[in-house]
Amino acid sequence: MLQLTERLNGHHHAADTLLLPFDERKRGRLKAVTKKGVDVGIFIERGEVLRHGTCLKAESGEIIEIQAASEQVTVARCRDPYLFSRACYHLGNRHVPLQIGEPKAGEHWLRFQCDHVLDEMLVLLGLDVDHESAPFEPENGAYAPGTGHAHGHSHSYSHSHSHGHHHEH
Repeated sequence: MLQLTERLNGHHHAADTLLLPFDERKRGRLKAVTKKGVDVGIFIERGEVLRHGTCLKAESGEIIEIQAASEQVTVARCRDPYLFSRACYHLGNRHVPLQIGEPKAGEHWLRFQCDHVLDEMLVLLGLDVDHESAPFEPENGAYAPGTGHAHGHSHSYSHSHSHGHHHEH
């Protein structure tokens, strides 16, 4: 088994490709099979999603490119920016991984992993909801690496309100 242990930055010439759905690209430990039929094990630091196009390097030097596999997703569409914003708010409030696409011909769209309860909520809000097979690349989130924002869960502003106990500074 080829052991992939290093995440590479930038574009590299890959010897093979590994197609993975989103749930598997969230894992730091995984066994899989490449397009060429090579058994691989991923052994990388946990906590960062393997994005489409990410390259991993094996201990032996081979480079494997990760590609987002098509999977069943819900796609919700509407033409009203206010309605679209409300839909994004309600999904974000539930911490739903969400892919937001560029508007096309005045139509806004978002994509998430299929969930009939969320589908029904969006229909009730007034969005058109369909299911399709497509690669799923949700937003990283405001504090994720690679977004240009702070990492972790620290705040860059000072707190001026009381937390119920006194701190000496």
